[in-house]
Amino acid sequence: MDEAKNGNRSLTRRRALLELGGFAAGALGVGTLGAKELLEAEEAAAAGSGPAAVASGLVTCVLAPEMTEGPYYVEGDKVRRNITEGKSGVPLTLRLTVVDVSSCKPIKGAAVDIWHCDAGGTYSGTSQQSTDGLTFLRGIQRTDKQGLAIFKTIYPGWYPGRAVHIHLKAYLGGTTVHTGQLFFPDKLTDVVYKRAPYNRRPNRDPRNAADSIYRNGGVRSTLKLVRSGNAYIGRITMGVARS
Repeated sequence: MDEAKNGNRSLTRRRALLELGGFAAGALGVGTLGAKELLEAEEAAAAGSGPAAVASGLVTCVLAPEMTEGPYYVEGDKVRRNITEGKSGVPLTLRLTVVDVSSCKPIKGAAVDIWHCDAGGTYSGTSQQSTDGLTFLRGIQRTDKQGLAIFKTIYPGWYPGRAVHIHLKAYLGGTTVHTGQLFFPDKLTDVVYKRAPYNRRPNRDPRNAADSIYRNGGVRSTLKLVRSGNAYIGRITMGVARS
């Protein structure tokens, strides 16, 4: 009888830690919890997650690192989930969560604007690349009540001087609250780039460690990716300041 009670208590405690661990992993910007974070998560389980845990000082959100918007930002992107416009490449679903860095609460109604190059390294909408008027691989989504914005796109290509990345801006009430870039693990990119059409352009350069922008916070802006059939799903939680 005592063993059964103890087992139930352990199961409940383990479930609470797993649930909180998933929250903390996103909030702390890491893929798995280390020993220190696991201990903090165990303590925070008693205080609860979300605002209560934040108030206790046991769980903190991390401000997403600010990065340059780059030369290919274009105002007036379309509000749409699927931004591929027929561009070939490995399918990629982005699940981007926006939270208030002061409370870890999800922000509903934030506008998330993303843009990136195609498999050949070309951006749409730019006179520099003779793509004026084109809109491929650009789009805006508003976050839902969970702070989540979802995009359907392709794995980005590369161009000389930059590691593989996606540009991003987040707005609240027309005010920019975050400008950043999202990065990809080099080992995964190596795998993806063995497939067409990426394999038509070998010897990409640079890799993450040699990218000057990646070195300024790219570790905390690297997507967590999982394979789904022939496609990938990328996730990240971004802590932003409302003002």
